[in-house]
Amino acid sequence: MDALLSALADPARWRLVALLAERPRPVGVLARLAGARQPQTTKHLQALERAGVVTSQRSGTRRIYALDSAPLRELAAALDRLADTAERAGGAYAAFDAYDDRLRTERAAAEGPGWADGRTFTFRRALPAPPEQVWRHLTEADLLARWWTPEDLRISELVFEARPGGRIVHAYRDAEDTDGSDPVAGYAEGTVEEVRPGERLAYRSSPLLPDGSPAFTARVEITLAPTAAGTDLGVHYRITDSTTGSADFVAGIEIGFGQTLDRLAAALAAEPGPTHTTHTRRTT
Repeated sequence: MDALLSALADPARWRLVALLAERPRPVGVLARLAGARQPQTTKHLQALERAGVVTSQRSGTRRIYALDSAPLRELAAALDRLADTAERAGGAYAAFDAYDDRLRTERAAAEGPGWADGRTFTFRRALPAPPEQVWRHLTEADLLARWWTPEDLRISELVFEARPGGRIVHAYRDAEDTDGSDPVAGYAEGTVEEVRPGERLAYRSSPLLPDGSPAFTARVEITLAPTAAGTDLGVHYRITDSTTGSADFVAGIEIGFGQTLDRLAAALAAEPGPTHTTHTRRTT
């Protein structure tokens, strides 16, 4: 397959394949139709023959080349399988495309400091667990580590001190970056402001730019209200101190934070009942 792809990657060879798809042809005719010299055409045909996509036979003083369709059908089938795989991963690609659209919009809007100040995002989730159980997933690092990243990412460093003035460190990498060879996908630092167990949590958090400076500051307010089925969770997310370099982060808030809350709902649904974890800090 690699030899075939390499052979077909040359535009001149692809033109010869197209001509041979119509009918077997001799070298001289192929060179004339392709607008190339015969020695050059012969070299291209030999490369295609080595790749298995054409065959040849001598007829008198001429060498006639013909297309072997089997390798092309195998390539087409392989491409179909790749396309099917991508379509089955539709959710991931939908998020990728949505982020790309928002990225262009936010970059165009980021004309100067403070460009995104005052922007707010609101999220709501009906969670299948009582407020005290949800609270533990919001404040205990071992439980936070199970859900507090968008899809396809993993926590690499996490500190969450659930008390007023408590420190927050939130770093994550690609889920498949198991050896830490790629750059950190995201790093944020913050401070807990308000803690009302089972009812309300508020904190400030700033994602950091590559130079280590804050991209913006987010004030996040989370409220919990008991329901017959579990907990109604509300999140109010407000941006201040935005910099011109923060556009890439702002573009991902709605998608990324929404995905984290979906993961929280899934983590709670997977639990048979309340668990008991006392750790408030985790570093990996």
